[in-house]
Amino acid sequence: MSAQNRWSRLFLGLAVVCGSFTLWAQEGPDMPDRPGNGVSAGGKWTESSSEDRMTAAKRVRFDLVADNTGDGDDQARVILFCTDGRLKLADFRPNVRLSRPDWPGFWGQPQMRVRVRVDDAHSDHNWNWVHGHFLSMDKGTARELIGAHLFRVEFRTPDGPRIAEFSPAGLDLRRVRDACDLTPKRP
Repeated sequence: MSAQNRWSRLFLGLAVVCGSFTLWAQEGPDMPDRPGNGVSAGGKWTESSSEDRMTAAKRVRFDLVADNTGDGDDQARVILFCTDGRLKLADFRPNVRLSRPDWPGFWGQPQMRVRVRVDDAHSDHNWNWVHGHFLSMDKGTARELIGAHLFRVEFRTPDGPRIAEFSPAGLDLRRVRDACDLTPKRP
């Protein structure tokens, strides 16, 4: 086997390992899959927690299911993943097929433009498009969400635009501050 062929195989193997790690990291920490496994965190929110067996890192997940979806696996939801007292990921999971991303972000990751309504304020955001399954929210929107009474996200699917409606009011903000170091922000 030639040296160039060995280097090509090594590079391909390294790319597969790195890609697998990236996919695992973006899918979120190893937490219970359903919010039903958690406890109420106030309002319509649920909280699940676990501890990493190797590092003893404390992981907390807050889930909010959309008001305008049915009772199945296709429920849209917002999930906040926190590790050791810090917000790691804030995901919007529409649980329907997303349209193609609009453009690459600063680091080349695909992004989709969404319109967000927080109470009476509207804004447009470019959220990272993760494998066509969900959108990664920015921290500022997550802070607006936890302090809101009404939260809506307009996103695109192959069938056209859709709106997911959430009622985030009632969340125990002390629990979120302790688990994620996250405080509410006015839009």
